[in-house]
Amino acid sequence: MLALAWTLLFLTYAVVVLVFQGVPIYLAYQMPHPRGPGRPSRTGDSPLVSVIIPARNEYPDLGTCLDGLAAQTYPSLEILVVDGGSTDGTRELVEARAPRVVLIDEPPLPDGWVGKSWASWTGAHAARGQFLLFLDADTRPAPEAVETAVDWAQNDHADLVTFASRIEMVGVWEKIVMPFYVQMVLTYFRTPRVNLPDSRAAMANGQFLLVRRGAYDQAGGHEAIRDRVLEDVALAERFRSAGKTLRVGWTPELVTTRMYRNSTEMYEGLLKTVSGVRFSASRQLGFAVGLVVFYWLPLALLPVGLATGSAGVAVVGAVLWVALFGKHVALTDAMRGSGAYGLLFPVAVGYYLVLVLVALRRGLGHRPVQWKGRSYRLTE
Repeated sequence: MLALAWTLLFLTYAVVVLVFQGVPIYLAYQMPHPRGPGRPSRTGDSPLVSVIIPARNEYPDLGTCLDGLAAQTYPSLEILVVDGGSTDGTRELVEARAPRVVLIDEPPLPDGWVGKSWASWTGAHAARGQFLLFLDADTRPAPEAVETAVDWAQNDHADLVTFASRIEMVGVWEKIVMPFYVQMVLTYFRTPRVNLPDSRAAMANGQFLLVRRGAYDQAGGHEAIRDRVLEDVALAERFRSAGKTLRVGWTPELVTTRMYRNSTEMYEGLLKTVSGVRFSASRQLGFAVGLVVFYWLPLALLPVGLATGSAGVAVVGAVLWVALFGKHVALTDAMRGSGAYGLLFPVAVGYYLVLVLVALRRGLGHRPVQWKGRSYRLTE
């Protein structure tokens, strides 16, 4: 009887795990796919779009981004690059493309501001467009990217349109970790629910973020979220609170980015994302427990069942192995990565667990968040 009770307990746990693991798959299938290359061109007017690119030592990537903007099918663009004191040739690269690309010198960073928000706010003040497109320097927009975003905003009367790009994964650690990162984003933000009018979900991807100028000003712009490390999400929350219409789509054909140039930068970038600047020990602990309970612990049932001779536990464990590994292989493949790296998802979980624990230790020690040579103090 005791063995049966334990088997039923493990079975219940397995069902909970399977439901949880199915959430990102369900959300991924709900993501809309805006019009991509090869489909009919837009019709109607072409309001001016001001592209604002914050740049701080972005020389390796910025040229490709600007080449992509030069090839856009959308006819009415101004391109503004806000330089944050670059020392690697970024300024010279932009100056060589004048007057098509305008270089703006970022004023000294004020206290209480995060660098990217300050650069974005600076660019917004100089922009003339009816739409503002905040674009990361490491993105590569396809020729139809801006046109598709403006069309979507116009057709759906959206105030904010953001694209989820295809993440280019080059290094081994990127190939292991980044597919898991995308799952975390999908699950935490309930990303496709952002598109529902009655939803409270709010998120945006700062790599490609188009907003109406009037709505941006009404929401307070980047000044209202000046101290937030995740400025894109914070801006989306401001838009949602102001009753604006948000749209988010999965657009691997339209925007590509390599988020981090090497494993060190990836570690620092993801640690910044996990940490934020608003520290919560309970949130970090809950995150760590969730990683273990929903990703590592299920894999223990099969060896436990085999070691104890419990056929029921072993069968449940085997089902979990197939489900978890199969899911991560499929989602890695959907991200245009090698599905074989999905088999290493337990390593990705361990990587994330390290990030969470480091963020917890730094928060308890009141250590600032570091990113691109700048420090941002934590608040409770």
